[in-house]
Amino acid sequence: MKAIKKYMGVVWILLGLLVAYDRIMDSLVKISSEKLEDNVFGWVVLLVLVPIVVGGLITFGRYALAGDYDEE
Repeated sequence: MKAIKKYMGVVWILLGLLVAYDRIMDSLVKISSEKLEDNVFGWVVLLVLVPIVVGGLITFGRYALAGDYDEE
């Protein structure tokens, strides 16, 4: 079971990096849009949501990889 938790830690970290890349690219497209609502939404996603989501996924994965969720 410990091996599965460590494996899932790597999966969470990789998922966090994938989400970061995808959301940053999408936000940059929206920021360069002519429509004001797309521009504002792109900035909100880029500056608020991406750090929260990516930070949570990577932190969760790091804890799982370090064995902090193992029962003692």
